[in-house]
Amino acid sequence: MAYNKIETYDEKVTSDLIQHYRSSIELLGEDVEREGLLKTPERVAKAMQFLTEGYQMDAKAILEGAKFTEAYSEMVIVKDIELYSLCEHHMLPFFGKAHIAYIPNGYITGLSKLARVVDVFARRLQVQERLTHQILDAIQETLQPQGVGVVIEAQHLCMMMRGVQKQNSVTTTSAFSGQFEDGRTRNEFMRLITK
Repeated sequence: MAYNKIETYDEKVTSDLIQHYRSSIELLGEDVEREGLLKTPERVAKAMQFLTEGYQMDAKAILEGAKFTEAYSEMVIVKDIELYSLCEHHMLPFFGKAHIAYIPNGYITGLSKLARVVDVFARRLQVQERLTHQILDAIQETLQPQGVGVVIEAQHLCMMMRGVQKQNSVTTTSAFSGQFEDGRTRNEFMRLITK
């Protein structure tokens, strides 16, 4: 086999989480010894570590790892970047798309690195507003471009499954720096991501 993906988990963290999830399932009135639930605490413990792996990742190091000198100074856009995160208020998922643009100022980065930056911050307990600014700040501080624009469109299960139960609602957040604070540049970006 040429490729084999191996997942590793901190044994102590996994063990502690398993015990907490067993207790939670019991407190909800379920039988943790029921066949369908026997491995659920372990599965959830591992899933939560995967879904919050962003705490162990460094967005700036990812961008620096593929930072190249380039004279290009027009807008670079990566749109429709899938994102999945957990709302910090209810630990329910929110999911959607991120659109990122920047105008280089002597440096560019690998396009996949922009998607990885989204994952770094999305794979944490989050609110969409903070997520939008964290992505922008990491790109601005590392590449020092002429400007950055970030727009996120997401659906929140905390609004869809509980609370107001509005299944068709979409939340849009945006953050802009540098040249994207100018209306013409921002409008060009917005027009290009809605095509």
